[in-house]
Amino acid sequence: MVSLCWSSKLISSLWIGAGILSREGLHASASASSSILAGSLVGKNRLFRSRTLFASRSAREVIFRRKSATTMGSLPESVWLDYPDVRRDGSVVEDYHGVPIADPYRWLEDPDSKEVKDFVERQIQLTDSVLKTCEGRDKLREKITDLFDYPRYDCPFKQGQKYFYFHNTGLQAHSVLYVQDSLEGKAEVLLDPNQLSEDGTVAVSVYSFSEDAKYLALGISGSGSDWVTIKVLRVENRMMQLDILSWVKFSSISWTHDNKGFFYCRYPAPTNEETVDAGTETNSNLHHQLYYHFLGTDQSEDILCWKDPDNPKWLFGSEVTDDGKYLIMTLEEGCDPVNRLYYFDLSTLTNGLEDLRHTRTSLQFQKLIDNFEAQYELIANNGSIFTFRTNKNAPKYKLTRVDLNNPAVWTDVIPESEKDVLESVHCVNEHQLVVCYLSDVKYVLQIHELDTGVLTQQLPLEIGTISAVSGRRKDKEVFFSFTSFLTPGIIYRCDLTKNNLELDVFREIIVKGFDRASFETRQVFAPSKDGTRIPMFIVSKKDLVLNGAHPALLYGYGGFNISITPAFSISKIVLIRHFGAIFASANIRGGGEYGEEWHKAGCLGIKQNCFDDFQACAEFLIREKYTQPGKLGIEGASNGGLLVAACINQRPDLFGCALAQVGVMDMLRFHKFTIGHAWTSDYGCSDEEEQFHWQIKYSPLHNVSRPWENPNREKGTQYPATMLLTADHDDRVVPLHTLKLLATMQYVLNKSLPNSPQTNPIIARIDAKAGHGAGRPTKKLIEEAADKYAFLAKMLGASWID
Repeated sequence: MVSLCWSSKLISSLWIGAGILSREGLHASASASSSILAGSLVGKNRLFRSRTLFASRSAREVIFRRKSATTMGSLPESVWLDYPDVRRDGSVVEDYHGVPIADPYRWLEDPDSKEVKDFVERQIQLTDSVLKTCEGRDKLREKITDLFDYPRYDCPFKQGQKYFYFHNTGLQAHSVLYVQDSLEGKAEVLLDPNQLSEDGTVAVSVYSFSEDAKYLALGISGSGSDWVTIKVLRVENRMMQLDILSWVKFSSISWTHDNKGFFYCRYPAPTNEETVDAGTETNSNLHHQLYYHFLGTDQSEDILCWKDPDNPKWLFGSEVTDDGKYLIMTLEEGCDPVNRLYYFDLSTLTNGLEDLRHTRTSLQFQKLIDNFEAQYELIANNGSIFTFRTNKNAPKYKLTRVDLNNPAVWTDVIPESEKDVLESVHCVNEHQLVVCYLSDVKYVLQIHELDTGVLTQQLPLEIGTISAVSGRRKDKEVFFSFTSFLTPGIIYRCDLTKNNLELDVFREIIVKGFDRASFETRQVFAPSKDGTRIPMFIVSKKDLVLNGAHPALLYGYGGFNISITPAFSISKIVLIRHFGAIFASANIRGGGEYGEEWHKAGCLGIKQNCFDDFQACAEFLIREKYTQPGKLGIEGASNGGLLVAACINQRPDLFGCALAQVGVMDMLRFHKFTIGHAWTSDYGCSDEEEQFHWQIKYSPLHNVSRPWENPNREKGTQYPATMLLTADHDDRVVPLHTLKLLATMQYVLNKSLPNSPQTNPIIARIDAKAGHGAGRPTKKLIEEAADKYAFLAKMLGASWID
């Protein structure tokens, strides 16, 4: 999905937290003209200055006072915080279908306001003062850094006659792209993103080679923003060309097979483009457009291939078929797994796209699918016969086929499975299909025939995740990346010319000092409020004694058809090994773990199912004596940040600590900022009366209350220690969500009472030159993990174990 989640095909997995469970293939991980590359991306940091600048601010703004307290999460010697005074504007009241809703912190929506900058400065200093009391912080940073320093590889892939792969020696800010003539040949650096900026905050977010592999088009983003500038590298001499394409967002790069140029999508340039700090703006992203760029020309000469002024919120994606004959365009109106599908026969252009350079006309697409009833993903084509993965009348997905010359007749190739989700399909070796199923959140890997769909072989896998598949239709080999909670990574190679296919280990990623035999993973199923069985993975030290005394961290997401599958995390291993913690990953409704029905069961008017599921998983961990409420932390990012914030509003008694990252916190106004309008498919929209009444019941910003005043709560109940996390260049879930919730929680729970029972801290970690998560350099990932998990350990009363 775009916005909360995005990929080169517009629908993909979201970054779900630094070092948590992220496995996006897109968000990545040259040498020539690096100053030019960086110069067009790094803007003025007008809202958030570096943390070192905040440290010089007068200490009078952060005052510690003593107060008797015995609750878990208290600061040293029962110290409590004097939170900064924050202006409340009582005049801002909006009418929602006859219901007046106050918005006293509406002014925090302006990122350029001096008052907002001052608010941020004071909050960062407050947080720094709290983090200094977390004794395990330095040890955490040191140990995570030490373990993070291991060589990592992505799947090799072939283009032209060469092999390419990304590799990180350990602590490099970003992985480096290498090229070699053969798998045994000498590897040479093709592109080193670490030379794009001194601090690692400029990254490659999308890339695509020309069909002959002579050129590499790469999308570069600064400070974690979704905005991309496309540049072109000549592979032979590693020289950057003059091409510069600006204001690109949510775009793939698709080359025509004549190697003359590529298709991409962009938005109109803002009127203040000379002064705007891209990524800090909050205005809606509207009027996505499809362009074609000829190599060596100025962007002003690009051909506008498609626009739709009548539907300014729609998003477009493009893909040239393997045979180079067709351009496939997908149209999406939001984040639901549905799309329209149009195509254009490129072979009808006598001189390729040159035919349009003089006429300046758009492409005349044919409409194969012209409604938003289902999702269609191109897998392969033989001439006019196309094969798609779809959820049309198949919520767990199937493979289907149509002849463009007879579009009314569709034939199923691989029918929908009764139980398992058809997660992905790749066509390789001309006539074979690599098929990945998700079975109870565990990957199954199969080989099928393209023509018939017949299963020919099942390949053995441990419990874990196929995080990448690399192989073109013309290739006679395929590579797989595999990971799990206890497997840093294995790259398998499969020779498709053999009769009996086998997975050969091509590379195995080893983490020095990590002994997987000391840990164990188990899968359990927790009954939710309505009886639905919710899968949950639990990772711990081996031979765990269930006595309820262990600190625990429960992670969840639950939205946008995203499946949270097993993946390796250094920071989680450190938590388990050195704090005796348990890590649990809950596969709640709203995700894609059991297909579209599972997704829809956590959307719109029944979004509450997500929160019920997560709370049920927490209760399971307590009931089965893995942990206890005061020792249970919860974490989630983006839609998962919403999850965490909603759950501490609803069940503050259930948790000891909460980490809510880049969350959607204002459910009444999210659709007004950047790409938020695309999320209404999962959340609804407050402009509609019925949907407003859904949202107001759980919106984190509008449901903060004093639990000690609730007669149904145990006396003395307060909110768990809470850290909200955001970043200045997050132009997906803009920082205002976190800032407004932070101000609201501090006021309701602390500032509005002279002697509040709320002694657990409510703070925010606000990062600079960072975004929603993608493209963060290694150092920032480590710093964030050390800060949030040191806070978590301190609040849960967990001590360091050597």
